[in-house]
Amino acid sequence: MTAMAPTRAGRELGIRTLLVLAMAMPMLLLYAVSALGPQLVRDLAIAPESLGYFTVGSFGVAAVLSLRVGALVSRVGVRYGLAMLFGSVALTFALMASLPSFYSLLLATALLGLAQALANPVTNLLIAQRVAPQHKAFVVGLKQSGVQLAALFAGAVLPSCALQLGWRGAFALVVPLALMLSLLALRQTGQPAAKDAAKAAAATLNPRLGLLMAVQCCVGIALSAFITYLPLYAVSLGMAQAEAGLLVALFGAMGMVSRLVMTPLGARLREEAFLLAGLLLVSGISIALALQADAASSALLWLAVTGVGLTAVATNAIAMSMLIRDGAFGSVASTSGMVSAAFFGGFAVGPASIGELARRSGSLGSAWGALLVVLALGIVLSLLLAQLRRRGGAGVAA
Repeated sequence: MTAMAPTRAGRELGIRTLLVLAMAMPMLLLYAVSALGPQLVRDLAIAPESLGYFTVGSFGVAAVLSLRVGALVSRVGVRYGLAMLFGSVALTFALMASLPSFYSLLLATALLGLAQALANPVTNLLIAQRVAPQHKAFVVGLKQSGVQLAALFAGAVLPSCALQLGWRGAFALVVPLALMLSLLALRQTGQPAAKDAAKAAAATLNPRLGLLMAVQCCVGIALSAFITYLPLYAVSLGMAQAEAGLLVALFGAMGMVSRLVMTPLGARLREEAFLLAGLLLVSGISIALALQADAASSALLWLAVTGVGLTAVATNAIAMSMLIRDGAFGSVASTSGMVSAAFFGGFAVGPASIGELARRSGSLGSAWGALLVVLALGIVLSLLLAQLRRRGGAGVAA
């Protein structure tokens, strides 16, 4: 019995590692483009606002696939689902490291949409199958923090690698890691689910689900546009690129903390929608602080990044908790996909839209001001959702 204990502990550690990295790797491109933005702009000879188009393809595909990818995961199981996820990450970064032109790189990013769409369904299924009931809540928060681990890695590691290897070399470093994880997934997660596994039921778009989707779309727009242009904005204020990359790392670290802390906090509240509104308010104040920063007051930028990381980042995990606790939203599997689709849709349009506003206005700062309007809309929608749920009953699950 004692000889088997380390093996069991090792498998538990392996599963949790896969869960965290399955959430981190598909999101790494967003944060890599952000952290390496100044080099990409210079080497590809593109306008700074063009960086936003790197997210259009991947998150656009992810938004569409998220509506039905749950059925695919049910059929192939977590073993092959994770292998596909990490495999598409490896292929995307290999192409990003080798394709010559800006437009060919944009096409390559669309491949990552499959990994992004698979991330939540396949990790949720793995938790349901392989994690003990008493550990499920913690593991859900742990795996959600993997998204911010990607930001921490991109900000702290990739700029230094890019100084030695170039940005293409930094992208290439991701490929062997993703391939190794794909092989680990095949060994670690057992046999795939049966072919006749139950398919996720299609969700009906009811008012409270529609409101939650709209809130998450607002969050996706604000988060993606803020983090994509953050290093460029910092460099324009006189900050060195390596230091600007650390802003992305700080964002990731604060996001990990917020998801681990705010998710269980929200689950203890009777109405999480009020918490969503409060977090978005603090995020708006934080971005307003960033707009006041200049070369002499860069501390405001660090404070703003801390505020956004500690607040807006947690809202997606809280939204998933709401779907689990309130059966009035609909089937958890299908509604999770629809909320993810809205969130990814925001990620797809946010950076490109803000980039276009920056091009037309001639100032990234003024374009970022539009994010305050988006977050204000998210606050109003959150309050409307809270009122709707109080009228109709929260439907908290046991």
